[in-house]
Amino acid sequence: MSAPAIDARAAHAEGVERLLRSARDIPAGAPVRLAKRTSNLFRSRVRTDAAGLDTSGLTGVIAVDPDARTADVQGMCTYEDLVAATLPHGLAPLVVPQLKTITLGGAVTGLGIESTSFRNGLPHESVLDLDVLTGAGELVTASPHEHADLFRAFPNSYGTLGYAVRLRIELEPVEPFVALTHLRFHSLPELVAAMDAIVATGRHDGAPVDHLDGVVFGADEGYLCLGVRTAASGPVSDYTGQRIYYRSIRHDEGAAHDRLTTNDYLWRWDADWFWCSAAFGAQHPLVRRVWPRRYRRSRSYATLMRLERRYDLGNRLERLKGRPPRERVIQDIEVPIERTAEFLAWFLANVPIAPIWLCPLRLRDDDGWPLYPLEPHRTYVNVGFWSTVPVGATEGEANRRIEREVAALDGHKSLYSDAYYPPDEFDRLYGGTAYRAVKRRYDPDSRLLDLYAKAVQRR
Repeated sequence: MSAPAIDARAAHAEGVERLLRSARDIPAGAPVRLAKRTSNLFRSRVRTDAAGLDTSGLTGVIAVDPDARTADVQGMCTYEDLVAATLPHGLAPLVVPQLKTITLGGAVTGLGIESTSFRNGLPHESVLDLDVLTGAGELVTASPHEHADLFRAFPNSYGTLGYAVRLRIELEPVEPFVALTHLRFHSLPELVAAMDAIVATGRHDGAPVDHLDGVVFGADEGYLCLGVRTAASGPVSDYTGQRIYYRSIRHDEGAAHDRLTTNDYLWRWDADWFWCSAAFGAQHPLVRRVWPRRYRRSRSYATLMRLERRYDLGNRLERLKGRPPRERVIQDIEVPIERTAEFLAWFLANVPIAPIWLCPLRLRDDDGWPLYPLEPHRTYVNVGFWSTVPVGATEGEANRRIEREVAALDGHKSLYSDAYYPPDEFDRLYGGTAYRAVKRRYDPDSRLLDLYAKAVQRR
């Protein structure tokens, strides 16, 4: 083991001790939370000044093993830092969520997805083992063979069973570049059928496909974005400056082609938060010229959004214009691929939001994961939409309608944003029986929030 790795392991031990000290300092019976101000969650919650867990020493990569193709990573390490450590070895995590600020621990306890998910599943499926600080204050190592109940229930528990301190994950080889083909479709059923065929075979027109996602701009305009890893050198595009990635996808007919470095491909959505940077004027050519490049990233837009929510700036502007307030519809849902065209048609007819992101996935694990019970060997499509609509007659009207439609199509939705499920339906959809059994074992005094309280009641 090299000296830097030894130093990193010593630093990790110090970070763990700092975490445990902060846990011991929380009064007996008091609730336990992380002591951090930022979050990639998009739901409101009750603010608290209670002392929290100190994770400031748990933000890095401990070691990368190029021969075993694994990495030991601290729970609060961002994917930006993780990728920076693995790419020099020609390796990457099996699934790299789209935004640089997402942490590995967050993606495992709260789910994540990207364009490799049609062949690599979800981020937690590449975890070999992980150390978890439980609600009982114990540091346990969970794996398929040790504390297996916690290992399997941890994904989608959102920190209500414990917090990831260290994770060992699989890595896979990558090439320096990704060659892209953007296929245009005038029919959403045809787009979904083409996606289904690629997922089933891993190929398109006889050529391999390493990455697959898509964008829908309307009922008669959708695209599949196919990526192939390549070592062949050549010119590459740059979407961190004046050019905007999602706009490059659009074309009139057939196929369009592009190339990116692997690093730029992994973060192609981050520079403009997919397309949501437009809400802050960052896509206007004049604004973009003076907007510093280092601030063209998801972290900056998330900061602006938190300020907007704190002071209710958007609704104040709507009132000045004589318009009603807006309801946030910031969601990712999964429906079976055979129901995807049906969902898209319903969504476009009922929810005035576009573009829409598409990302297919299949679980790697044959046993499934109890708190997000997608079926193994079945293809699903993640549909992501992030905007606002005029408020309805009741709180969360648009979000509630979406929840009902997703459930009717045998789907699920991620819990990182606003949810409105009644307790019994939430229990059925998100593995309530399995969750309670693990909760009783690892958090018997309920020092951590309950999942329903955190995801729906927003505590």
